[in-house]
Amino acid sequence: MKNSPSPDHLKIFLAVLDSGGFRAAAQRLGTVPSRISTTISRLEADLGVPLLLRSTRSVRATEQGQRLADQIRPLFQGMDTAVSEAANSMGTVRGRLSLNVPGAVVPDILPPLLAEYRRLHPEVEVEIVVDNDRVDIIAAGCDAGIRYGAHLDKDMVSIPIGPRLQQLALAASPAYVQANGMPQAPDDLTRHAGIRYRLNGGTLLAWRLRQDAQFITVEPLSALVISVNAVSGGLAYARAGLGIIGAFRNWCDADFKAGTLVPILEPFWVTLDGPRLYYPSRFAGAPLRAFIDTCQRLSGLDR
Repeated sequence: MKNSPSPDHLKIFLAVLDSGGFRAAAQRLGTVPSRISTTISRLEADLGVPLLLRSTRSVRATEQGQRLADQIRPLFQGMDTAVSEAANSMGTVRGRLSLNVPGAVVPDILPPLLAEYRRLHPEVEVEIVVDNDRVDIIAAGCDAGIRYGAHLDKDMVSIPIGPRLQQLALAASPAYVQANGMPQAPDDLTRHAGIRYRLNGGTLLAWRLRQDAQFITVEPLSALVISVNAVSGGLAYARAGLGIIGAFRNWCDADFKAGTLVPILEPFWVTLDGPRLYYPSRFAGAPLRAFIDTCQRLSGLDR
C-alpha cells in the first residue's frame, strides 16, 4: 500500500456505495460529483486495488471494495455511536435518527410517535426513508427499520410498534356501490373494478380474504394500479368512485365514520400482525435508544 488512506476518503467511499452513485453521494455530502470521483480515484491509488466498477448508469463494488466496505462500516458506526454518547452525556439527546420504513406506516402510525419523540428530543434530526422492499438497514445507512412480519437477521432485535393487529379491509365509495352493486361473496370481486398496489419488483399485491376457515386470494379487475410507494394516496381514488380498494382498516376508519367509503365483505376480512421496529443489537446510539423508549411507552411496552 502506497499511502495510508484518509478516514474521510473511506467515508466518501461508503457514501458512494450507500447512495448508489457519485452524483447521489455528492448531494448527500453537500459537495460536487467531481470531488467524489477524484477522492475515489485517489483512494484506489492509495490502496493499489480497484474498489468500484463504474458504468454510465450504475456503480457497484468490486470484490475487494465490498470486502473493505463490510469491514469498515461497523467501525464507523461504532465511532458515530461513541461520538453520540459523548454529545449526549449531559442528558440532552442530540444527533440524527434515520428510519427505513414501508409506506404503510407513514400515514397514521409514525406521525404520533415522531411528534412525541420530537417533543422530548427537539435537537435530534429525523430522516424517514420510505422503502417497501426488505432492506439491510446497516448497508443502507439507517439506524432502524420498520417492517411487517419480516424475517430478521440473528443480530437484530425487534419490538411491536403501533397496533398489535391490523385488519386488511375492502372499501368503496357509496357511488361506486350504487352503480355496480354490493359484492355478496368473495367470488363476486372478480367482476368488480379494483384499485391495486404494485410492489417495486412488479408484483401486484394480492387481496387476501378468509372464507370457511381458509385463506383465499381474489383477483379483481384492475381498474387502477398504484405504486406501493404512493400507498397513502390510494383512498382518494376510492372516494372518487374508481373502484374497490384493499387497505388497512385503520386507514379507512375515518371514511367509514364519515360515510365517504363503505365496508365491502367485512365478515371475510383477514387480521395480520402489526408492524415491528427492528434494529441491530449493537451500536444503538442515544437517538435510537430514545426512540425505542418512546415507542415502548406509547405502545404500553414499558417493563
